[in-house]
Amino acid sequence: MLRAVIVDDEEKAIKSLSWELSNFNDDIEILETFNKPEEALSFLETKKIDCLFLDIEMPTMDGFQFIEKLTKKDFAIVITTAYNEYAIEALKKEAIDYLLKPVDSDDLEQCLKKIKKFNKQTTQVDTEEKFEEILLSFNKKFNQKKIIISTDGKLLFLEPSEILFVESDGNYSSIHTTENKKIVLTKKLKEVNELLPKNHFFRIHNSFIINLDKIKEFYKTDGYVVIENNHKIPVSRQRKAEFLDKI
Repeated sequence: MLRAVIVDDEEKAIKSLSWELSNFNDDIEILETFNKPEEALSFLETKKIDCLFLDIEMPTMDGFQFIEKLTKKDFAIVITTAYNEYAIEALKKEAIDYLLKPVDSDDLEQCLKKIKKFNKQTTQVDTEEKFEEILLSFNKKFNQKKIIISTDGKLLFLEPSEILFVESDGNYSSIHTTENKKIVLTKKLKEVNELLPKNHFFRIHNSFIINLDKIKEFYKTDGYVVIENNHKIPVSRQRKAEFLDKI
């Protein structure tokens, strides 16, 4: 059930949209309606909703100003207006859709589909973020005897000794293993670094984390290390002193 709020300074417009939503779809519940945007802002600070139907033309505060004042925007925003020229600006202001008054049934049907899609994606992101927090906590709690990595819809349980180094590739990272396997993660290097035990791993360069136990040689003049399987990894000048302390 989608929980909705309507904000419009005209009572007639509120009643019309409420009727359309109530009679058009059983999957939506109107929690509250407001003709004063200030009261709506206070309500939204403490209540969890799925979608907001927001009028643009209001005397004390227009819809765009209202959006700017929102302290949280974890719900779908739909602009309602009698003026088509607001459409493009509405979509730039974090609204997922706009409805022209009087609301057309076909437009409303498509709008509800967008709201459901938005909420599904938001829930998925929230779930993934919470899952990553659990993984990080689990790794720390159990002293990181095994490193737990989430990738491709599965969990990998890696021994620290299996990892040679981790390489950055923008928003992705690649774990290189002792068996010459390459595990690609949709994580930045900084995020991967938080999952690795500090007594075994060191971020030796902006683009590399190495397993300290796998170092074979360090070339001070040239500024690189050689680790097992003959991989050459550069040593950042800024991290050189800390690296020498580690080894």
